[in-house]
Amino acid sequence: MPFPKADHDLPIGTGATGTRAETDAMGEIDVPAEHYWGAQTQRALQHFAIGDDRMPVALYRAYGIVKQAAALVNAEAGRLDPNLAAAIVHACEEVAEGSLDDEFPLYVWQSGSGTQSNMNVNEVVANRASQLLAGGLGRDRIVHPNDHVNLAQSTNDTFPTAMHVATLLEVRDGTLPQVLALAAAIGDRARRWADVVKIGRTHLQDATPLTVGQEWSGWEAQLRDAASRLEQSLDAICELAAGGTAVGTGINAPDGFGEAVAAKLAELTGLPLVTARNKFAAQGSLDGMVAVSAALRGVAVALMKAANDMRWLSSGPRAGLHELRLPENEPGSSIMPGKVNPTQQEAAVMVALQVIGEDSIVAAAGAQGNFELNTMRPIVIQNVLHSARILGDVCGTLRLHSVEGIELDREAVAEHVDRSLMLVTALSPHIGYDKAAAIAHKADHEGTTLREAAIGLGVDAADFDRIVDPATMVGDPRRDLGLEDPGR
Repeated sequence: MPFPKADHDLPIGTGATGTRAETDAMGEIDVPAEHYWGAQTQRALQHFAIGDDRMPVALYRAYGIVKQAAALVNAEAGRLDPNLAAAIVHACEEVAEGSLDDEFPLYVWQSGSGTQSNMNVNEVVANRASQLLAGGLGRDRIVHPNDHVNLAQSTNDTFPTAMHVATLLEVRDGTLPQVLALAAAIGDRARRWADVVKIGRTHLQDATPLTVGQEWSGWEAQLRDAASRLEQSLDAICELAAGGTAVGTGINAPDGFGEAVAAKLAELTGLPLVTARNKFAAQGSLDGMVAVSAALRGVAVALMKAANDMRWLSSGPRAGLHELRLPENEPGSSIMPGKVNPTQQEAAVMVALQVIGEDSIVAAAGAQGNFELNTMRPIVIQNVLHSARILGDVCGTLRLHSVEGIELDREAVAEHVDRSLMLVTALSPHIGYDKAAAIAHKADHEGTTLREAAIGLGVDAADFDRIVDPATMVGDPRRDLGLEDPGR
């Protein structure tokens, strides 16, 4: 059904000063005249002025898409006047694109269902739509926040729907591309250094050799596996609660409303959205969000491993390992001239710790469902969106400002290989574990080379040179990295 075109030339913002009267079921209250929000939003600002944590703007933008879908479905079914619907849709588009971000001032700490935020959206859309139709605001508006914008809906089904849409968009468009780009940059260096033999380390102690490429390939694989699990977790939030209204029964919503809204949202977002198979589970639990949060934690764990390894391997430059040369982005000390620190890696570790902590909150909140509603939704969406955002951002900065500029200190790498006592492992099958251990202890205690200690304990020099060759002790690195090796 074609809708009449709303007046797109009206300015965004009321242009008024002072206050205006708004009313709700509790009576009349004054609100700032320059804003579109109404009575319930104003009451929430007074009753929930807790800290500085505002509800994520990404949630409101997603809510704009949800309300747009509902208006389109209601209009197509003849339940909403086409002119009102067109204005509501246009106002929702402005919400979704971020033009009305300043109209959503509420704190995270509010009703656990998110009622205040739902009504914030309803009021802003109603007033803006009324303005588009040349009507007044507040008591003079011609679009009602409940009767029109919230038609066939409840906070209990729209808030979880908006949560899912916001999370899907953030992870799809932000987190996953950045994680995969970081993994690709790490993989590029793994293949570049596929054949550079270095000493391995276990328990922070010297171990047998591997190549730099093999080591870096481990970080790449961890990140790709974590990204894959994150992508898989999104399936759990592609099911939407819309249509369940108050408790999952769909009261005040027509048959098929949930299916129609899900289909419209899929069309608007390009996401594989469907109506939830069981609305009682969709509204009484937060299981899907818990799963996504756990997957974000998995990315954080993999990221922390790689970032910490880079920190250790770049330690020095004179009194550490210093196998890696990190880009010198900024001075590292206010007192020590010339010091350069692994700041990007440190930021990545801090982000990873934050995400792990936020996942603990989400898991605890997910266990707080009571009867037909889990009333911990605001804290869950705040933490999941925050985790997804900072993970994506830090993967981007780590890649751009560090990984893509990292170089090897090949002299340090070679020196560590030459000095390692664990090369003696190659001798063990030929002379036995105990004699090989004696050689390692002798070299360590006497400060000699492994070769000198071995010869001193009766190993033939030619045999030592033939057997203890680091390049033959690393397996097949080019095969491990998927590279052809014409020399093998």
